[in-house]
Amino acid sequence: MHRITLLGKPGCHLCDDAREIIARVAGELGVPWEEVSIDSSDELKEKYWEMIPVTLIDGVQHDFWRVDEARLRAALST
Repeated sequence: MHRITLLGKPGCHLCDDAREIIARVAGELGVPWEEVSIDSSDELKEKYWEMIPVTLIDGVQHDFWRVDEARLRAALST
């Protein structure tokens, strides 16, 4: 079973867009997902500051800036 993590921060409009797509796809496919703010960790902030939102699948970076719905669905089907 895959798991999606969305890395973002409050007030990020691209994060809002990513959240909507991830929630829809995860809900349709029954895949668990979580959202983590990069503000929760200096390490996350340093690593991903200029890339948010970042989508991880099973802890591995999948996308950044925008979520491509078709690409996300394809990755979750493997």
